[in-house]
Amino acid sequence: MKREERLSTILELLAESGQIEVEDIVRRLAVSPATARRDLDSLAAASLLSRTHGGAVSHAVAYDLPVRYQKEDATGQKHAIAAHAASLVSQDMIVGLSGGTTASAIATQLGMRRDLVNDSGRPTFTVVTNAVNIASLLAVRTHVKVMVTGGILNPRSYELVGPFAEQTLEKVTLDVAFVGINGLEASVGPTVSDDMEAAINNLMIRRARQSYLVCDSSKIGHSAFVSLEQSTFTALITDSGITDEQKRVLIEAGIPVIVADPETKSR
Repeated sequence: MKREERLSTILELLAESGQIEVEDIVRRLAVSPATARRDLDSLAAASLLSRTHGGAVSHAVAYDLPVRYQKEDATGQKHAIAAHAASLVSQDMIVGLSGGTTASAIATQLGMRRDLVNDSGRPTFTVVTNAVNIASLLAVRTHVKVMVTGGILNPRSYELVGPFAEQTLEKVTLDVAFVGINGLEASVGPTVSDDMEAAINNLMIRRARQSYLVCDSSKIGHSAFVSLEQSTFTALITDSGITDEQKRVLIEAGIPVIVADPETKSR
């Protein structure tokens, strides 16, 4: 088993129980203890797990996450959205990812797509992001080429914003972009909480051949501080918690809606 496949499998095993021991990896992946420890160290360096004596645990970090990443409500819904979004990506694509918990979930799904890994170990697709946590998450994935915009770091969201981030995005063309939002009302359109993040999100949408807003259904019917441009994105991807009435109103307002199947899994 190649290193990239081992890392993906370790994360899958960790997701099942929340913790894993070196001995478990040795037994299940038929590798040496030294290899198992190196793999865990690599995943810990990418903030995908936290090392313990003899193994690792999930969702344990040695620092406080910004508020935007502390709330993991609707985890199942975000997973369904992420799995659907990731299924739209194929080899050789250039993918834009904004910040946010749903975009982070998409990054995780993309990193675990075994069909995107080739035998050479070289990158098979590119992710362009202004979120430093997403870049860190994907850094361990050798099949993903990661491009990070410049800019000023917003400590509340891990996103790089400002003129340098905009200059970077102006020079790239994206095949597809996934943009997280904080609210969506038919009469107002998609909204986010920060004006500088809104500028980056708008630009990412404009630079993409196809662009999708991603948010869980709890954000529908609510609005945040700044509106995004409504006419340029392809569709909204949300979960099955959206009501028929909400869907009807959004579609009548010119916002196509894709409801993610909760059974969709990454390939």
